[in-house]
Amino acid sequence: MTRPARVRIVHLTAAIFEALARQDLVAANALSPVPLSAYLAGPDNAGTWRRRHRQVLADPAEAAWVTGVIWDEDGRRAVGRAGFHGLPSPAGLAEIGYAVDPAFRRLGYATAALGVLLDRAAREPAVRTVRLSISPDNVASLALAHRFGFVQVGEQWDDEDGRELVHERAS
Repeated sequence: MTRPARVRIVHLTAAIFEALARQDLVAANALSPVPLSAYLAGPDNAGTWRRRHRQVLADPAEAAWVTGVIWDEDGRRAVGRAGFHGLPSPAGLAEIGYAVDPAFRRLGYATAALGVLLDRAAREPAVRTVRLSISPDNVASLALAHRFGFVQVGEQWDDEDGRELVHERAS
């Protein structure tokens, strides 16, 4: 497995979230600080962008936390999306979500993105616990969570994704 040397999460604006939610790649790219991909503007991601658009409209401070683009600095390309589901809760819980473009899976991008997000969580005094919710059939993400020290603490039902296993670790 090749691990990208330089991956960062590029944060987006409400206008970009709105364009991506409409699956309008041309409009999103006209506003984005980095070139976006057809995968990011595709139907598999539209629901995430709608949620993030609503969040950022309700509270602009969310924009620095919520889902952004996984950007491969060396390849100069968008390879997926990753970020927190929102600001940390009053109890110090921050939940991470990520999805890698199928064309770039098994190349270390999820590992690199999760590392970036966990580093940020570790620097944030408001974050005490980090959570991942993973489909039980997503073997690669379950293994990644285990490698990063997450432990399963329960299960939940997500209307969009079905049954998920909830994993947490201290920040």
